[in-house]
Amino acid sequence: MSEYRGYEGNSLEFLKTNQIAVGDSVKITADITYSGIIMPRYEHSDDKHIVLKLKNGYNIGLEIANIEKIEKNQVTEKIIEKTESIEKTEGLPKILLLSTGGTIASKIDYRTGSVTPVLTAAELNASVPELAQIANIDAEVLFSEYSENIMPEHWLKIAEKINEYSKSDYSGIIVAHGTDTMHYTSSFLSFALAGFSIPIVLVGSQRSSDRASSDAALNLIGATKFITTSNAKGVYIVMHHDENDETVACHIGTRVRKNHTSKRGAFQTIGDVPAFIIAENQIQKNIKEDFFKTNEFQPRINLDTKVALVKYHPGYDSDLLEKIIEMGYKGIIFEGTGLGHIGRTMYDSVKKANDKGIFLGMTSQCIDGRVRMTVYESGRDLLNLGIIPLENMIPEVALVKAMWALGNSQNIEQVKKIMLENIASEISN
Repeated sequence: MSEYRGYEGNSLEFLKTNQIAVGDSVKITADITYSGIIMPRYEHSDDKHIVLKLKNGYNIGLEIANIEKIEKNQVTEKIIEKTESIEKTEGLPKILLLSTGGTIASKIDYRTGSVTPVLTAAELNASVPELAQIANIDAEVLFSEYSENIMPEHWLKIAEKINEYSKSDYSGIIVAHGTDTMHYTSSFLSFALAGFSIPIVLVGSQRSSDRASSDAALNLIGATKFITTSNAKGVYIVMHHDENDETVACHIGTRVRKNHTSKRGAFQTIGDVPAFIIAENQIQKNIKEDFFKTNEFQPRINLDTKVALVKYHPGYDSDLLEKIIEMGYKGIIFEGTGLGHIGRTMYDSVKKANDKGIFLGMTSQCIDGRVRMTVYESGRDLLNLGIIPLENMIPEVALVKAMWALGNSQNIEQVKKIMLENIASEISN
């Protein structure tokens, strides 16, 4: 990394005059006294500020004109690239780490200021040296994609790769994944690999792994501790429990959503507490029932993507539903209001879809609670039109399950049966 990367003009002259470079640990006196590390700046930034990473991990910009004094600390913490290999320790459990991209496998590009997915699985492992004290980790890159670019074909690749290790001596498998669509992937893996004999844990981060404020390290450590001590079958998502760097939450992969755009404790279990809480060397078990409702592992790694998720709203144009029918979709998941309702302006289109043998499932826009379509007349009308209430299944999970059910069924009756069967804790008590 350049000694002055991203600095130019006045800011570059200020650093050189004070014999300070990127990566130096300094104490700066301005309105108050700050201590931290000089960080690179994004290219094309102004030349009136320098960037300081505080000890709490956050970056601040300081205007040069307001700096009264800058001193280099005697012990300088240089920014280093942690790519060295990790030695294996005899007797420790084995874990497979699969990388698919996302923020957890990313670095800041100081040329553009963007976060780019460049870390390999091995680098990700090496960037958290604490992992080597818990388990021997083998690492492999499947692909490197931001989570918004993860498609159903990627779910298949992940499932097929994991299935290769169904009879291995690994204690568990970690999948590094972007957070935005992580619960879609965890849902598919839960259905496609139902009964898998070792835990599958998806891990992400809200901040890239090369940032001191990153949540990647704690999340990875928490996932590794969970796998090596819990012996819990299932597919889980492990992320920060809250904003504190003390506890990690382990969520059931079919009962979790990302409920905040940026904070580290963004993921929440819907309708319950997380299945496990990991704090230092203690794991609190909250889950009361087995994740999988079958002990027999029979992988069914197929899907059919011709399923639409329709979010109803006042003024919804039923022509949109007609278009979905015309396009040959085989399933429609409605995200209805309240207990599971959509407006009567859609009834004719719903009837047409049902007559064509399209699977119709109802979920709710409400964050918590069950669909109950027998309470109001409108709900009973929709039942008569062929819509199937899907209990308290999360809409996105119902979408993924319908894709999977269609890919593993011979007819609509089989799809209906599968959709109402609790396979991987997607329906909670």
